[in-house]
Amino acid sequence: MSLSPIGALRHSGSLFAMALDVIRTIPRRPFQAREFIQQAWFIASVTILPTALVSIPFGAVIALQIGSLTRQLGAQSFSGAASVLAVLREASPIVTALLIAGAGGTAICADLGARKIRDEIDAMQVLGIDPIHRLVVPRVLASMLVAVLLNGLVSVVGVAGGYFFNVVLQNGTPGAYLASFTTLAQLSDLWAAEIKALVFGAIAAIVASYKGLTAKGGPKGVGDAVNQSVVITFMLLFVTNFVMTAVYFQVVPQRG
Repeated sequence: MSLSPIGALRHSGSLFAMALDVIRTIPRRPFQAREFIQQAWFIASVTILPTALVSIPFGAVIALQIGSLTRQLGAQSFSGAASVLAVLREASPIVTALLIAGAGGTAICADLGARKIRDEIDAMQVLGIDPIHRLVVPRVLASMLVAVLLNGLVSVVGVAGGYFFNVVLQNGTPGAYLASFTTLAQLSDLWAAEIKALVFGAIAAIVASYKGLTAKGGPKGVGDAVNQSVVITFMLLFVTNFVMTAVYFQVVPQRG
């Protein structure tokens, strides 16, 4: 990737144009159902276990920090509500996005990059087959589906881990922890987290596909494209998360 401002603008424009092409191509028929199922299964198989394992310490850290803070403020009864709110709103979609980008996105980028350097993409275009429709769209939709499902898994595992560490390590009251779940959190928080996960999954797959389809320079170029796709995805995810969170706070009234 060029480090010059012109090169950065050119790559940004090409990435945005590819995202528009993906959106425009999604309704096109025939839908690549077999490719979609294979990619969804593959992404899920490489991300389920790491996501579950990462969500446990995330929930534990949040529970320990919030438990200590509520104890200092004399509001131990709100530790469960604050932990659930933190896991549901921020931790779940962020963990899901990082694992989708780090595990699924790298695999997508490496696969498409290998096809690119073997001239398979050029051969498809010569035969009149659109690589966006045949390869990218199924991967983007599969990444979005798996991200939504993983977000639910992270929420459950994170809340359960927070409950365990709060009750066992900090001598919290199980009844108070469970009773305060709905004090601050609301159903709209879950929907917002799922929408975040959906958008994050799309971003991770589109960036990975773009870097894979533009890879050049042999196997080394594919490796560089994989590294660049992870960095770019992380940057876009954090910016998008900030924007979506700010919009959510303006649209949805929060409980006091």
